[in-house]
Order: sequence, then structure tokens, then C-alpha cells
Amino acid sequence: MITYFTSESVAAGHPDKVCDQVSDAVVDAALAVYPKSRVAVETLVTKNRIVLAGEVTCPKRLDYKKIAQKTIKRLGYTKELFEFTNNSPISIYIHEQSPDIAKGVDDGGAGDQGMMFGYACNDTPEYMPLPIIFAHRLVEQMDNVRENKKLSYLRPDGKAEVKVKYDGMIPKEMEEIVLAVPHDPKKTNSEVKQDLIRYVISPICEWYHMYIPKTDAIILNGTGTWDIGGPASDTGVTGRKIIVDTYGSFARHGGGCFSGKDPTKVDRSAAYACRFIAKNIIHQKFAKRVEVRVAYVIGQEDPIDLQFECFGTEQKPMATIKSYANQILSLSVKGIIEGLHLRQPMYEKTAAYGHFGRDGFPWEAVLE
Repeated sequence: MITYFTSESVAAGHPDKVCDQVSDAVVDAALAVYPKSRVAVETLVTKNRIVLAGEVTCPKRLDYKKIAQKTIKRLGYTKELFEFTNNSPISIYIHEQSPDIAKGVDDGGAGDQGMMFGYACNDTPEYMPLPIIFAHRLVEQMDNVRENKKLSYLRPDGKAEVKVKYDGMIPKEMEEIVLAVPHDPKKTNSEVKQDLIRYVISPICEWYHMYIPKTDAIILNGTGTWDIGGPASDTGVTGRKIIVDTYGSFARHGGGCFSGKDPTKVDRSAAYACRFIAKNIIHQKFAKRVEVRVAYVIGQEDPIDLQFECFGTEQKPMATIKSYANQILSLSVKGIIEGLHLRQPMYEKTAAYGHFGRDGFPWEAVLE
């Protein structure tokens, strides 16, 4: 049966991703000082304004302004033309963690409650659904050609949307690709489109062994023009791209975001744990696709629920799959944090191009 599935990703300079990366830069700074720091920080950016708010418990007072400015500068917001730069006014509203939450977390309990999901499949080398991983690679490459001056007329911000044709559960071809990116108005949309086909779309299609869609199935900047992107044109907030961060709607989501949270927050750490288990189940060829789901109560160590769904693709008995999962990682809060080495500063890098499907993070490791 022929079906279609569409997912999107956003560039590192997208306003919501600016916020995610600033919030995670705070997490990294706190963990670098003290690995057991507690962080729950939100960032808001808009035209010529940056706001940080939340809770941080850390032995050393952090320079939040400097942390935010460094991240914003790295993302390319340095020109007054953008009406948002690393020198825009910054307001800080950060205090310590609530003692009511702290007393449960201090005893090894979860720093929040809710449901978390992890997913993996054998569609791609990254064990990710093709639509979302392809969209991630497009925006990452779009950022790369801007930063390395291959297409220096591009400006920070951008999006990619990918429609994939499936035959049953097997991805067959790219049906449509939609790109959006602000650029110098001296370049026409037609010129930009041709450059993006050559330097962005073609290399990613080649990597995934996919044909490039026909030119009329590639759309650039749906309104026809986009000169200035970023927070001046669209206010950003931490945690608004949770589907981009995970599986592009190919799997379910518990609803909690990741960025700005230390690993005692199971919204983040348990989702990483579920991805680790799911990916290794696929790597071991126990199934062709699997979703792992858990649920936690704030202040309690262990999940109150743990379930597996293989969608009829299991190649080993479910009892074997569950036994394997229990062997490779404890799903207690302490077990996740220690088993995946989550108390290290690495989170700002997670906050663009997806938290899953990229090498270098402990939850992406495969066991032989």
C-alpha cells in the first residue's frame, strides 16, 4: 500500500532553537561547575530582546548574560540589520529550585512526572524515520553552507519539510521538499533555489541514496520572499519544537520538552533512555521498529509503567526483547543518569538538528 509521511526540521538559528540552545548552554555551564546542579530554565527571544527565567541550584553564580550572548553570537546574530543580536538587552529572572521538588530529587526520585517515549526503526543507518532525519540533514547542510561562506548571502534561520513516499513500511522516494531560508534580497528566489538544489539537496539525497525530486516538487520560501529571519520576525520560546527534537511525529510524544533541564528531569533523561533501549533492540535485529514507553511519578525512583510496541515487526519473542532491555539499562532515575553518563556538559549540542540520530551522545551508542 502506498502512503506518504511528512516531517519538518528547523535551522539552528530558528527563534525557538535559539532559545533551546541558550537554555541548554545554561545547563552545560551549571554541570561544568557542579555535576549535580539542578536546572530548569526557559528562554524567550523577540525583536531586540532576550529573557531568561527559571530555577538553577548551583554552588557558583553563573554569568547568564555572558552565556546567552556567546550562544547568540555563535548562531550568527551579530548584525544590527537583523534587529536581534548578541548585544540585545537581556533580562534575567532566575532563582533556586523549589524545596518541595528538591526533597524528592535529593533521594534519587524523578524531578518531574509524566510519560516518555523512545523509538527506533531500520529505515536509515541512524535507526531513525527517513522524513525527520532527512529534514534534519537539510537544515544542517543549509547552515553549513552559510557558515562556510559557500552561500554567504544566506542569513540565520530556516526550515525544511520533507514528504516521503512509502510502500508499506518501506520508504521509497522523496515526493516533495520544502525549504525556507532568509537571504540577501539581491539574490532572486530562483537563483537561491538552484544553489540550494546543488549544495544542499543533492548531497543529502546522494547520502541517503534517494533521487532528487523534480524541480516543481521543490518549494523555496512559500510566500516568495524572506529577507530577515530570526526573533525580529518570529518570537521564540524554549520547548516549542518537541516534535522536531524527537521523531517528526512518526512516534508518540509524552509532551515534555528536553532543553533547559538537568538530567534529574525525566522528561529529558527517560526519553534518552527509551531511545537508547529502542535503538539497541533494532541494532540487535530483535525487531524492525519499536517504541518504548515509560511513566514516572515525581519524587519516585522507578517508572510506574514500562511497555514495548513492535508494530508486528518483532523477530524475537517479546519476552526476549523485554529481558534484553532490562539487562542493558536500569530505568530508575539513578540508573539512567549513571548508565548514560548524563551529568556532563553536552546539552547545547543536542538543541539543534534533533536529539536523536546523531553520533556523539551516550544514548546513541550501540552495544555489540
